[in-house]
Amino acid sequence: MDYRDGCKLLEEAGLHQDVNEDLDTENEKALGKLVKEKYHTDFYILYRYPKSARPFYTMPDPQDENFTNSYDAFIRGEEVLSGAQRIHDYDLLLKKVLEKGINPETLKDYLNSFKLGAPPHGGVGIGLERVVKLFCGIKNVKKCVMFPRDPKRLTP
Repeated sequence: MDYRDGCKLLEEAGLHQDVNEDLDTENEKALGKLVKEKYHTDFYILYRYPKSARPFYTMPDPQDENFTNSYDAFIRGEEVLSGAQRIHDYDLLLKKVLEKGINPETLKDYLNSFKLGAPPHGGVGIGLERVVKLFCGIKNVKKCVMFPRDPKRLTP
């Protein structure tokens, strides 16, 4: 589902969601319930997130630069995976670094790796513990982690 369509579902249900901002936890969970009611599924993917919700290296959507070629996968209204096409063009990448107010010198090695060209590529991060939690119906993600950490427990 396009991110803007997800925001529209929330708005139709009386929940405010700025289409140019990231979903907060409450709206993620609410959207999960709405998707379940409308499409009869616990699993869904939102794509074309707003640029304000993604890192500088995320490729802009070619039709609308306010959005990106990125996505999140959800199970029962909780994000379990986040991914995107990455910027592979040096000039565009440098432009995005400068727009974010980042000193390019601090990313010199990263930026230089794109100077001679790079193929289009992407990346993804998955929260495997979250998948286990949601798949198994476990209430607390700490029960799915071998060495859980929180403010009271920082080392195993």
